Amino acid sequence: MKYAATSPPGFFTLVLLTGLSVLSLNMFLPSLSNIAEEFQSDYAIVSLSVAGYLGITAVLQLIIGPLSDRFGRRPLILTGLVIFILASLGCMLAGNIWIFLAFRLMQGVIISGGVLSLAIIRDSAPEQEAASRMAYVSMAMAVAPMLGPMVGGVLDELFGWRSSFLFFTFLGLAALILCWIDLGETNKNPSRTFAKQFKAYPELFRSRRYWDYTLCITFSVGAFYIFISGVPLVAKSILALSPAVLGFYMGTITAGFALGSFLSGRYSKRYPITAMMIVGRIVACVGLTGGLTLFLAGFVNVFSIFGTTVFVGLGNGLTMPSANAGALSVRPKLAGSASGLKGALTVGGGAILTSIAAVVLTEGGGPYQLLGMMLFCSVIALLAALDLLRVNRRGGAFP
Repeated sequence: MKYAATSPPGFFTLVLLTGLSVLSLNMFLPSLSNIAEEFQSDYAIVSLSVAGYLGITAVLQLIIGPLSDRFGRRPLILTGLVIFILASLGCMLAGNIWIFLAFRLMQGVIISGGVLSLAIIRDSAPEQEAASRMAYVSMAMAVAPMLGPMVGGVLDELFGWRSSFLFFTFLGLAALILCWIDLGETNKNPSRTFAKQFKAYPELFRSRRYWDYTLCITFSVGAFYIFISGVPLVAKSILALSPAVLGFYMGTITAGFALGSFLSGRYSKRYPITAMMIVGRIVACVGLTGGLTLFLAGFVNVFSIFGTTVFVGLGNGLTMPSANAGALSVRPKLAGSASGLKGALTVGGGAILTSIAAVVLTEGGGPYQLLGMMLFCSVIALLAALDLLRVNRRGGAFP
């Protein structure tokens, strides 16, 4: 007990927590086809390991946010890591698709690390400073999900898909030890009751600014979710890529995100967060429009797919830190609840979009359908950012 942390966590701890919450989503994706083959299941059922995971994390975040405002950030993160470790072992040892999916859903508790890392940053920094810090954390942790599909693909080819979940187990143990030593409590003014936190939710629902921030985030991330769930089918049917090669190319969208986060970290202190959001959305829309134009011209290859989606990552990197900081600043005393509700709406929307993508995407029209759905989400996010600009200029009154 004497080694338990009492001071705010360091930069690396926040990076590891945020990165692990994303890595658990995408590292095993190159293995989806092999998992379906081993368990003799349809690809759509195996895809529930993504859609169902997102759905359960949406529900969890509605609880995690208020709980952290009531009991603190530290105990929630430590508990989540213990459950994640046990769930990863369960996935590795699963004997059929249903046991695998059950433990896979349990892995969703790791979302506590990503959600509460944002609340921890907002606990100790004003809005634009928080946006800059979130950007640098996002930039650094982007290395993990960028390398994740690559590592997952290589592990699959060398040792089989189960090795990815053994890897998750060791990462979870390392994160648990680090958080026990380094992650002190930052919620210095916890609420008196759990019920009080849930009663605070209507304050967020009545804020038009909060809705604009959240919708922008939801559809920006939604484009990414559609990409990671749909591109394995497109890559296999159109480009005939191996799991390792697919993992490498899937990492390129996160490389764009890392660059966008770096630029956001540099400029979010100088420019209004709304401007950063709008620029990011324009970048994503222009890139996807260019990709669809290439397809219509007959250029269907690795560059026209993955070169295009890099712009989605770049745009999200420019948008997300500012949008996250803004959403948590609407009611600063409710940072945990705001982060949880925002996260729940984001991944809930992602789960719906991922499920739609699994049904809509076909081998013949995959590239057009994939980029078309991603462009639709990016346009909706742009409209939300523009509405936020209009609300700010009118003084933020909710009609």
